[in-house]
Amino acid sequence: MFVASVAGMAIADDAAHEARNEHVLVAPGDIARTDIVTEELAPLADGEVRLRIDTFSLTANNVTYAAFGEMMGYWKFFPAPEGWGRVPVWGFADISESTVDELAVGERIYGYFPMSTHLTVTPAKVGPTSFVDAAEHRAALPPVYNGYTRVAADPGFEIGTEDDQMLFRPLFTTSFLIDAALATGDELAEVALTSASSKTALALAHLLHASGRARVVGFTSPSRIEQVESTGVYDQVIGYDAIADWSPVGPSALIDFAGNSEVVAEAHTAAGTHLLRSVIVGGTHWEALGGQAEMPGPDREFFFAPDHIVNRIGEWGREEYEARLATSWAAFIEAAADWIAVDHAVSAESVAGAWVSVVQGDIPADRGLVVSLWE
Repeated sequence: MFVASVAGMAIADDAAHEARNEHVLVAPGDIARTDIVTEELAPLADGEVRLRIDTFSLTANNVTYAAFGEMMGYWKFFPAPEGWGRVPVWGFADISESTVDELAVGERIYGYFPMSTHLTVTPAKVGPTSFVDAAEHRAALPPVYNGYTRVAADPGFEIGTEDDQMLFRPLFTTSFLIDAALATGDELAEVALTSASSKTALALAHLLHASGRARVVGFTSPSRIEQVESTGVYDQVIGYDAIADWSPVGPSALIDFAGNSEVVAEAHTAAGTHLLRSVIVGGTHWEALGGQAEMPGPDREFFFAPDHIVNRIGEWGREEYEARLATSWAAFIEAAADWIAVDHAVSAESVAGAWVSVVQGDIPADRGLVVSLWE
């Protein structure tokens, strides 16, 4: 039971605060509105483990989770008081209490968390590298989000790369899957990406550019054109105010990370008969998601990464899937090392403010946010 609203309360790292769980909540109908609440932690039941959430990233990907929270079930992972939601984030935690013999206090965990100080999980399928949260309310949700990585045995983890892992790893997986899907479809001469400065778009642009399979075009805000061009992964960068000038060189696809139907309609019109595919991935322009502008060209497809993970593992086998992903991830991190400077924020109030800044699009394209509710 949530017992208090504590605007701006900061958590001191002491025994008293270890007994409470603090949350940054978001209003599903107005995701720029937040509240900070605290609750007492309940004693663990047999088979449960308490995770003390250390740090997590905030990116446009989390805005997509909130924008599509009702439609895609993202609000269901971490229940909240009526009228509020707990936005999922990717980060690191440490086991602070455990009733599971295989999982010891102090072990480092990477995975899917709420914007909170603690998460209680019910581990199942505990193996050397991972476990699954088998909590009843998560049973029907996509399994990819229910898995937690044991950092000490994670082959994809390197000491000193936690910020990169939080900012890019889940986004890169989505980009890797989109790239794989495009490679198995019609041959394309050009692929255009909206929200070209977003981390998921940059990762996909990197993959397309490295493969040389298609010319890569990015659509972005006019103020971000120079920064997007500086990454070197786009063949052409076009401002949203000049989409009508887009003239594809041949069969093309549009990958929409912005979720703005008016932008997509302009791109459909500009591309004309060259446009073969139009794929919806994200919703960084969350405030423009409501309308569905009429547009020529192909029907829009919704890309849901968990389904594609299942398809790729079915086609390649799990070992081959993980090997390909790990190889691509390593190459991407090396290429992207100079693209993003990381800013850090601590305390619940700072995290709530950082969230609003991400929602409002106030974070520069060359900055990344890694935050913690702990001071």
